[in-house]
Amino acid sequence: MFGILSQLLDLIYKKRCYFCKTSKENSRFCSKCYAKVKFLPFNSLEVINGVKVYSATVYRDNIQKMIRGLKYHKQRELAFYQAKIMYEYWKNLEISKNSFVIVPVPVSKKRLKQRHYNHMSLVAEEFAKLTGYEINEKLIIRVKDTKPQYKLSKAQRAKNLKGAFEALKANFEGITGKNFLIFDDILTTGSTISEITKLFQKNNAKNLAAFTTSCSDYNLHN
Repeated sequence: MFGILSQLLDLIYKKRCYFCKTSKENSRFCSKCYAKVKFLPFNSLEVINGVKVYSATVYRDNIQKMIRGLKYHKQRELAFYQAKIMYEYWKNLEISKNSFVIVPVPVSKKRLKQRHYNHMSLVAEEFAKLTGYEINEKLIIRVKDTKPQYKLSKAQRAKNLKGAFEALKANFEGITGKNFLIFDDILTTGSTISEITKLFQKNNAKNLAAFTTSCSDYNLHN
């Protein structure tokens, strides 16, 4: 019943593209805007703590607007498109032939209360539908509500995130042989991925890769 009602409402109130505002396709990310997405080369962008890090796009233009819309403006429908963009990139990588457990970067309890969702958990759910991967959000938790990273220098980011995450050691039992994919939206200095990969490695989870939707201009010039 709900599905029929939803379809009827879509016919009456057509969805507008979040980027160009057209309602011609009844989509939040129309084909014309989606065609403007530019993917990075199909190889790892960085290596952090011995872990290869992949980024699908650059944090600019519509990619930036998409990520911010989902993260800060409650545009939950954009999670599907963010996952789709990541998948379009991921399937071109040799590493994608392996099976992974997705680990979305966790948010603090305070942020979760404010937003009512972890944006990367929503993206992970959509990405899992496309890849068949499982998701595990019970290995790492965020125990520190950190300052927003975008205003901080590389050194300040590292200090800001130190001790921000904690491993739930009991949940690491029985994970031998599994491949883990750390999942985040933006790669800048790599401080978040560095902190999380250290925790995995300390708990004998060594088959790791990291994947972000985008990277900043900083990564392209350093």
